[in-house]
Amino acid sequence: MLKIWQKKIFLAYLLWPLSLVYAGFIVLRRKLYQLRLLRINNLSVPVVVVGNITVGGTGKTPVVIALARFLKEKGWRPGIISRGYGGNTQHFPCLVHQNSNAREVGDEPILIARHTACPTIIDPNRSRGAKSLLKRSNCNIIISDDGLQHLSLGRNIEIVVVDGERRFGNNFCLPAGPLREPVSRLNSVDFVISKETAQANEFKLSLIPDSFYQLIQNKNKQTKEFFLGKKIHAVAGIGNPGQFFRSLRKLGLKIIEHPFPDHYLFKPRDFNYGDDAIVIMTEKDAVKCVGFVDARLWCLKTKTELDNNFLNAVLNRITAISKNLKSSSS
Repeated sequence: MLKIWQKKIFLAYLLWPLSLVYAGFIVLRRKLYQLRLLRINNLSVPVVVVGNITVGGTGKTPVVIALARFLKEKGWRPGIISRGYGGNTQHFPCLVHQNSNAREVGDEPILIARHTACPTIIDPNRSRGAKSLLKRSNCNIIISDDGLQHLSLGRNIEIVVVDGERRFGNNFCLPAGPLREPVSRLNSVDFVISKETAQANEFKLSLIPDSFYQLIQNKNKQTKEFFLGKKIHAVAGIGNPGQFFRSLRKLGLKIIEHPFPDHYLFKPRDFNYGDDAIVIMTEKDAVKCVGFVDARLWCLKTKTELDNNFLNAVLNRITAISKNLKSSSS
């Protein structure tokens, strides 16, 4: 999130008229879909959209992964669609494998495929991607990683993930603020999840540091004690690098921060810091460094914890929706 979006500074007020135009367009577009003047592609299985209303990372992908794994445990067969942001492939829909190249399909889809073992497809056209997923797999529920604003994709459940720390910045829509849609959009979604700090009517998402593994030897795992007292370069090409850096400091590690843009495609020379100190990165960044022969590179794995009340509420809603879809098609 840009610094000018965090507070209502003078520049934000200068851009505010443009924000009003943007917000008006967003509201009008949504109304056209509600009136069926623009086409909505409804599917034969339940569709769950996990998105946000702000620019930048809020924790959508960990929620998608945790939700997919939970549903698999309950006997469902999830399929996942994603934009594949940061990838350069031009062939859509594109099926993502656990060993796919992040430069082609993006970092988040590979993380999803690896952690869920669910069929995963990327396509900027979410509806086309979802239809392809139904043809190419036996999934009986689709989860969309992001896509809240892709209204042509029919959905049965909308889940919005909020950054509990940064919230909605200055509460202005683009370009004066970070909002893709007005905050009032939350009134129409089914569930709101907040990362680390939840307010009333929100469910809490916790990302808990788990263990560290070495990139060139991923079976070489260590706890935080291994890194205490050592010089460490901390690398993060995510939506909120500061959050990752703070999590390392909370573990007692002394780090030198190296923030990069979200979805940044790393090159070996990016880690030339003039010393042999350890480099620690996120899982999202690690998938883009596969094949780098550098013993200094380590990754911090995290565990995702979601409120059980949220998971059970989603499960009950999905079960009811599935029954209705089956009865309406018979």
